[in-house]
Amino acid sequence: MTDIIQIVSGEIVSSNAPEGRVEDFLRSLDVSEKSRATYTRSLRQFISWLAETGRHTLELQREDILAYKEYLQSSKSAYTVTLYLTSVRKLYQWLESQKIYPDITRGIKGAKKPKGFRKDTLSQNQLRETLASMDTQSLEGLRDYAIFNLMARTGLRDIEVSRALTGDIRMETGQPVLWIQGKGRDSKDDFVILTPEALKPIKAYLKARGRVKKDEPLFCSHSDRNRGEALSTRSISRIIKNSMRAVGLDDSRLTAHSLRHTAITQSISGGASMEQAQAMARHTDSKTTLAYFHNLERVSSGAEKFIRFDMPDSVLEACMAVNSA
Repeated sequence: MTDIIQIVSGEIVSSNAPEGRVEDFLRSLDVSEKSRATYTRSLRQFISWLAETGRHTLELQREDILAYKEYLQSSKSAYTVTLYLTSVRKLYQWLESQKIYPDITRGIKGAKKPKGFRKDTLSQNQLRETLASMDTQSLEGLRDYAIFNLMARTGLRDIEVSRALTGDIRMETGQPVLWIQGKGRDSKDDFVILTPEALKPIKAYLKARGRVKKDEPLFCSHSDRNRGEALSTRSISRIIKNSMRAVGLDDSRLTAHSLRHTAITQSISGGASMEQAQAMARHTDSKTTLAYFHNLERVSSGAEKFIRFDMPDSVLEACMAVNSA
């Protein structure tokens, strides 16, 4: 049986076989263009693997899909593995619905995510120290301070900050909020609450910028090259990373996304309910939010704290001497 898929100039196209064309599959998806591009990219990876291993789309068995999963796990994160396998599952579900080929992916799960968080969080002291060290005398300094402070207080993702416009700050029942276009969204259909502590630095930055229109980026570049353009996610990540490095927080696990984890963790530590934390984080699955509660509970009441036995005096004295040096 001939393969139904080929790659021409980097694009997935169909062969002359009348059934099961990937272009037909992609057209059948009721998704955004961004999601369609993700499916295309994922399937391109799958077809490349098939070509490298001499396999054909309509000759595969369940064992072949498991082999592909193992191949992905050797070089990609759990998130990417799951994303790529989802595209393959969707393809075979569609093939089966069209009575072309059975769904051989049924029951095959994505990769397990490692327990805990991939990024660290910052303590309140680390937040205060970082913000206190930041320049607030220049226009760029005011901008960077406002960004860091906003992300730490609302849990916004870098892409959400990049997409924000000045006109997205509005009043909802007397409360200032920032309307955002979240991950995987096509429109700005959700918001985060702007407390006075989150809003004041933004106002100071916008005042220093001068007259701004509602359709202008909330945070923009002030370099001669890109003046007035929205900051990219890379620029935002660099601002956050450099701010942390300036106070000695130079760790690969500390990134812009760490501020999101920090905001969620701080809200829960401060007394937010799971429903409140989930609403702020905009988690579609409550289990994601629940993981933060479990982590905090694990740290605060770990069984290790109940293990008590005396340390030999000689060792205790040596430890005290080292700590006091």
